[in-house]
This record gives sequence, C-alpha cells and structure tokens, in this order.
Amino acid sequence: MASLAGMLQARGHKVTGSDQNVYPPMSTQLKELGIEIMKGYKPENLDCGADSIIVGNAISRGNPELEELLNRKLAYYSQAETIKRLFIRGKHSLVVAGTHGKTTTTSIATWVAEVGGLDPSFLVGGVVQDFGASFRVTDSGYFIIEGDEYDTAYFDKKPKFMHYLPEIAIVNNIEFDHADIYRDMTDIKFEFSRLMNLVPSNGHLIAGIDSPVVGEVLEDMEGKLFTNVETFGLKDGAKWQARYIDFSGDLMRFTVFKEGVNWGEFETTLIGEFNVRNCLAVIIAADAWGIPIEKIQEALRTFKSVKRRVEIRGVENGVTIIDDFAHHPTAVEETLKALKQKYEENRLVAVFEPRSWSSRLAVFQEPYAKAFAYADYVIIAGVYDTAKASELGKVLDTRELVEDIALQGKPSFSFADADEIVEHLTPEMKDGDVVAVMSNGGFGGIHEKLLSVLRKK
Repeated sequence: MASLAGMLQARGHKVTGSDQNVYPPMSTQLKELGIEIMKGYKPENLDCGADSIIVGNAISRGNPELEELLNRKLAYYSQAETIKRLFIRGKHSLVVAGTHGKTTTTSIATWVAEVGGLDPSFLVGGVVQDFGASFRVTDSGYFIIEGDEYDTAYFDKKPKFMHYLPEIAIVNNIEFDHADIYRDMTDIKFEFSRLMNLVPSNGHLIAGIDSPVVGEVLEDMEGKLFTNVETFGLKDGAKWQARYIDFSGDLMRFTVFKEGVNWGEFETTLIGEFNVRNCLAVIIAADAWGIPIEKIQEALRTFKSVKRRVEIRGVENGVTIIDDFAHHPTAVEETLKALKQKYEENRLVAVFEPRSWSSRLAVFQEPYAKAFAYADYVIIAGVYDTAKASELGKVLDTRELVEDIALQGKPSFSFADADEIVEHLTPEMKDGDVVAVMSNGGFGGIHEKLLSVLRKK
C-alpha cells in the first residue's frame, strides 16, 4: 500500500493515507516522499475530498473509517485492481509468485531488466537496494510485480496475483501458508492453477519443479495450459537447470544448462541454493524478453539484494547482525542453511519471532522444530498478539518448540520480547558470531538494540 501511494503520487495524484502502525522501511519511504499518514482510523480522515479510496487487505468490517466510507457511498477500490487499471494493462507484465522468494526474485528481475535496457516500472514487497525504493513508474512498456497469493480485500477474496495480467508468470514454489485464509493445500493449489491459466499463448509460465507441489499442479493442468511452459530447478527433469554451484568465494557461482546444453555461467553476491533458483527463474524470463546473456550476467553480478532479505545490518565487536524476513518454516530453514554455507566456521545464532498469521498458529508446530537444524543457538520470541491469533485456532506453543529444538543438542530458549532477548544475548555474543534475526515485522527494533549493546562492550 505504501508503494502504491508512491506510484500514484508519481503519476501526479495527491495522496494521503491512514494506518495504525507504520514502521521502516515503508515509514521511511513515505516520509521521504512527503506523503502524509494520518495515525489511526477515523471517519473524519475521509473529509480530505479524495476522488478514490484504496482499501488495503488488512482492513475489515468494523473499521471506523471503512464504515464511514460505506455509509457515504464513496468510490473505493482494492490495491490490486488499482494497479491493474492504472499501471499494468497494455504493458508486458512479469508476475513473480510462489510461497517463498517472491520479493527477492522480483527485485532481481527489475535489476536484470534495467541493465538489459528495458527501463521497467516495478512494484516489490520490499526496498530494492539497487533503486533505493520498492516501486518505480516509467514510460516503458514493461511492468514487473510481486504476485502475492494473499487475498485482495475484504470485498474481493481472490489472490492479488489474479489481477496482474501476466505475460510471464514465475511460480517458484508452492507450500501451505496463510492458514488464516486457506483451509488446506487443495485450496492453495487451486489458486495457483488459476494463475497459470491466465498466461496467454504468446507468454511464458516459468515453473520451479524442485517444489513437488508445483509439479503436481502442472500435472493436474496437463493439456489445459495454452502457453509456453518452462520448467526449472537444480534437480534432473527440469528444462532449465543450475549445476556446479560454488559457495566458496565472495561471489556464489553456478552454471545454467538448457535441455542438457551449457547455456552460460553466472555469479551473484546472493547466497544459498534458494537464491540460485531465484536467479535461474529470472534468467529464463529475461531470455524470453530478449535480454542478451551478457547483460543478464552483468546484472546478477552487480545486484545488491533487498532490504530485510539476509541483510547485514551491522558488524560490531566481531558480531554480525543479519535481518531477514523469513517466517514460514521452509524459509527459516533455507535462510539458516544459506548462512551456514556462507559462514561455515562461525557460530550461527537464530532469533525468530512468530509474527505472521500462519507462524503464530500451531499448524507449523512440528515443521518449526526441524527448521532450525542449521543453527547452533536458537531463541524464539513470544507469539505476537497471542489473543488475536487464538481467534483463528490453536496458537504455536513456544515452550514446546524450544524443548523440541533442545533435543537436537543445541541451546534453545524462549523470551517474551525483544528487550528480554537483548538482555539474554548481551553477555552471550562473542567475536565471530553471526546473529540471524528473522521476523516479518519490526520486532521491537531488536537489530539496532543488539548493535547498540555490542558497541558498548
């Protein structure tokens, strides 16, 4: 929503907004853009005389500002519908979807398209460091967007990605997530099959078949897809494969094969097998848009990543503090695996806050116990807003989770909040430690608090 506000402003509209709790990096971006945020939801906020009201998917009936909007019968739209109408229709559109890696993959794609001379407009769910922004509006015919499977608005329950008119769709992976809106994997598979079915005959569906569920959906859709299907992965069976992955240097290196033939060698500052898959998906999309291989190689080599995606927030007294957005158990495991490959000789301390809807529920109790296998020391924060989460079902039991992790023979603790975690870690952190903080929220400013106490040591 913050990014859409910036996009609308770039088109010459005057934009204001209401929100309950805005935190970096979006709060910083809005402030720099000069977009006024009215704190809290109040009926009088609608007195600004807006032509259109955009209702975010976090807003539900009972919200005082929404109720006033409906009573006044003002014109309102969803975020996704607005983006489709005003920014995507008529353009070459690349939509990046999947349970994991959407933000990073979309960001890589924007940079590859930029280096490739396409001058793309884009919208990403994070700040792309190469651009210093989460969006851009240009006059080119190319638009790149992160395709979220979460529902669109209280009045439109289909996924946001169903609005984005994909000429090219990347589906990196599919797993169960968003337990607050999806009943089971069957529901999720159905929605991704609908996305695949949107891709036109002159487009491309780029499907990551290292994900078993993506393979299942493709099998279910056999004979029903009227587009060019490009499969990719690290395993045999994919049309496009990445092989000979080398984690040893400052840059991660890998070789791409297309139908068994060496297609090119690439290197990137990103880490981990999951990022090899992300890069591979973008390589296929870039080739479909006619970007020369030399430009793709240059872009991957110079890509600066995304804020809050394995982002080094600072190094103090030999301790590296890393910020990552991981919240699904698979994402947690992949992040920690990548860090262990990068910092093989260092102690890896994992600090995790269950904050997303699904992570707060017991649906992932057992998978989380396995997700910290690559960490040497684990801290689990208290479940965010337990009372609200309990309305949806049984809440994640952090005490049980810590006990299960401890059975793996590693120190494991649970503390209520960021301040208690910082207090515990202050005497524990030592030269060479890598502390990976994982949360999809602000987490009480824990990163700066840790860096602050380290400076005083």
